[in-house]
Amino acid sequence: MKIPFDSLCLRAVVLEVQALVGGRVQKILARTPLEVVLGVYAHGREHWLLLSAEPEYARMHLLTRRPEDSLRGDTIPPFVQDLRRHLLDRPLLAVEQRGLDRVVDLTIGEVVLVAELMGKHANLILVADGKIEAAAKWLGPRQSKRPVLAHRIYEPPPFDPLPPMTEAQPGDDLRDFDGVSPFLIRLIESGLPLAEVQSRVRKGDFGAWYAEGQGAYPLPLDSLGIEAIPRASLSQAIEQTFANRIHSQSLERASRSLRTQLERILLARDVALRGLHEAADSASRAGALQERGQIILAYAASLSEGATMLEAWDFAGNPVTIPLLADLSPAENANRLFEKARKAKQGAPSVADQIARLEDDRAAIAELLARLDLAESPADVADLVAEADRRRWLFHQPPPTRTKEERPHQGHAVRELLGPQGYKILYGDNSTSNDYLTLRVAKPNDWWLHVRGGPSAHVVIQTGNQPDRVPREVILFAAQVAVRQSPQKHAGYVPVDYTLKRYVRKPKGAPPGTALYTHEKTIHVERDSR
Repeated sequence: MKIPFDSLCLRAVVLEVQALVGGRVQKILARTPLEVVLGVYAHGREHWLLLSAEPEYARMHLLTRRPEDSLRGDTIPPFVQDLRRHLLDRPLLAVEQRGLDRVVDLTIGEVVLVAELMGKHANLILVADGKIEAAAKWLGPRQSKRPVLAHRIYEPPPFDPLPPMTEAQPGDDLRDFDGVSPFLIRLIESGLPLAEVQSRVRKGDFGAWYAEGQGAYPLPLDSLGIEAIPRASLSQAIEQTFANRIHSQSLERASRSLRTQLERILLARDVALRGLHEAADSASRAGALQERGQIILAYAASLSEGATMLEAWDFAGNPVTIPLLADLSPAENANRLFEKARKAKQGAPSVADQIARLEDDRAAIAELLARLDLAESPADVADLVAEADRRRWLFHQPPPTRTKEERPHQGHAVRELLGPQGYKILYGDNSTSNDYLTLRVAKPNDWWLHVRGGPSAHVVIQTGNQPDRVPREVILFAAQVAVRQSPQKHAGYVPVDYTLKRYVRKPKGAPPGTALYTHEKTIHVERDSR
């Protein structure tokens, strides 16, 4: 159970911060663009007060030690610069919570720093003479019904007026009272007397309880069955809570990114290994492939044009079924098998070496993933990222091109290749680029290609309005491009359809990259031919 930083937590912290009233603000540190720390000199020493408008970590509390000034020089946000100009060497005159809302006014000299600590709506706003001087987050009319803009009259958050929780009676719906969070309702419903809560709020009689992995609260947590440890102050308990929470979430985010990339690489290795094992199996069947080619030649005269299957007898007198490619002649089908047999024999040693290398690589990736599970800090993850990067396991997105010359297709990621005999081959890098290429760039008599029955890039061969003159080797080259730009890029045998662009259309209302086509022919791409 995650314990929130609610109105009662803020109430207790505000009481602790009263000890700083009368002191002077001597330092302002920037931890993040939405998080500042005020260094207040009071009672002969420096105290550190953190104010955070981070959506996940909105809070206010004292710190036990001076924090690091994370943002310096050019990285200091304008808001922090404004705070330094208005607050440094000014006295802290008052720290007041607005009712039981999560809003605090810190009166410092002649200005008020308003800390609105409402989760994703949190903000820090500097107000002078009732007008906004600076803000951690500027909000325009399109972003909020309550714009936060420079020199406008400050308007507090539009909370519904509710009676304070101290006026609630047993049996009342506590949601109708100011200062009651869902967590506090659960605490009361589980057995903490409402009267005790109200008494503590009236008297400011709060404690500090810390529950490992769950949070901190100013009221006892026994009724919820939460094992909590007393702390010297609620600020100390909240500091420990958020230090652990931020560390844990930073570690989880860093780990998730690396794990996703490594698991993708691991999957690619598995796919490649399957293809290599198929190739190794083909090498062991080279003799059978060669014999099948010979059988096709022996029965060539009996085969009809466009046949896709040969039912025959092998040279030992056994029945055999041999698949054929309809767009190839019997001799071409036989030569295809002879070529596969030849390549299988020649490539067997290389395939064995590749299998050994990829299996070693796969084991190393799996070992790094196991170490990632044991990482204890973002620094540990950073070391693993560096190691993965050195081994070239990580993909780095190239920087976006910006100039018009570098983006000839109106900014769409349409790639160009020079194919055999000088033919230009185009393909899209994503679904919107595929749409643009097919619908805006390709001409009616250009050849259009796509992996059959699966996702792939749209590929276009520019024909100069002479599609019949495009050699087969150019179509095969373009088909290989389509396969490389598809999830089947590691498969051993992939069919690719090709047709004239005039026969391709996009259905009305279909998602980007969707295409329907007719009059297609099919060409097959083998892994070892790429």
